[in-house]
Amino acid sequence: MKTNSLLHTPEGVRDIYGDELQRKICLEERLRERIRSFGYNDIETPSFEYFDIYSKEIGTTPSKEIYKFFDSENNTLALRPDFTPGVVRSAVKYFMEDELPKKLVYLGNTFSNRSDLQGKLKEVTELGVEHLGDTGVDADAEMIYMSVCILKAAGLKDFQICIGTEEYFRGLCEAAGIEKEERYSLSEHIRNKNYFGTLDFIESLDINDDIKNALSSFSDFAGDADILDSANELAKGIKRSEDAIARLKKVYELLKIYGVDNYVSFDLGMLSKREYYTGIVFRAYTFGTGDAIIRGGRYDNLLEKFGRNGAAIGFTVVIDELMNTLSAQHIGIEPGQKRAIVAYDGSSLAEAVAFAEELRKDGIYTEMLSLDFTEEKLVKRAREAHGAKLYIIKNGERKEAEF
Repeated sequence: MKTNSLLHTPEGVRDIYGDELQRKICLEERLRERIRSFGYNDIETPSFEYFDIYSKEIGTTPSKEIYKFFDSENNTLALRPDFTPGVVRSAVKYFMEDELPKKLVYLGNTFSNRSDLQGKLKEVTELGVEHLGDTGVDADAEMIYMSVCILKAAGLKDFQICIGTEEYFRGLCEAAGIEKEERYSLSEHIRNKNYFGTLDFIESLDINDDIKNALSSFSDFAGDADILDSANELAKGIKRSEDAIARLKKVYELLKIYGVDNYVSFDLGMLSKREYYTGIVFRAYTFGTGDAIIRGGRYDNLLEKFGRNGAAIGFTVVIDELMNTLSAQHIGIEPGQKRAIVAYDGSSLAEAVAFAEELRKDGIYTEMLSLDFTEEKLVKRAREAHGAKLYIIKNGERKEAEF
């Protein structure tokens, strides 16, 4: 391999450094702290797990999209494509004897082995939450409220939380006797807004006309809360679908109490690729990106795959996508930490060390540099460090540089 080839990264990954990394760290800390304020506790799970926790039976990422490798004992391992199964595995192992719900927050990277990402990263940073052990509609509403809160904390003003549910669609499929494989194919057409593909698929099924009409109407089930009544009318007599609509209405009423209903819209055709979602699903959209910056939903059956019954709901924020959005909207991320540079000559090291420690005790990040560098270069360094103060100690005397 040529020497300069060693400097390149594989396709889909990149180095992050300097000012961009400082902004990223600041954003992560700000959002994580906002989530903690709701009573969530930190959890850290491995970057790779046994492949089985991402298997088809679990209903997570397709095998071909996962980076797989073998350990020394020939076990198949997988780089984490999705946080939720690993967090659930860990929670079942350590926490599920608790009677009260468990609220967890995580931060780390996920990996996607896909060739159709069109220039997007295969390794991204995600910040997410999981609320385990609560079946209530209150938990659904709080999760969406939290999504609004952290997007505001990031500095966004114009965004929309789009809400759907897996249960309405699955109720129709169950009533029509549509099997799992057919249901998945149909959901893909609906999810991709492929109206004519949806119609062709429905016409190929031997189901009654009322359900055909409901299944072919998903393109109409997007907008404000009024669409819930329209969808309910087409599902009359199908209890599972009616219950799903009733739950969405309750969530909407709670979001009014939280005062965030103006950020909310509905789309019953917003179905998830991940089979483990069982109820409400939601995504956040804003200007500057075509992708969702938050994805979440309820997955009440996933815990039983790991040996315990229990409800759960969660969401994840794609930090990289959020940073791109903030940049596109010209929203700055200013590190809140104060900084300083202490420059000293050869005879003033002791004074410089003592002064730098005083600054650090006051919570100021302080870098020490030798006066072998020109004052011009020191000023440039201070400006690059988000306007750090520059102190110069020469012959034991200290002054603050003006620039």
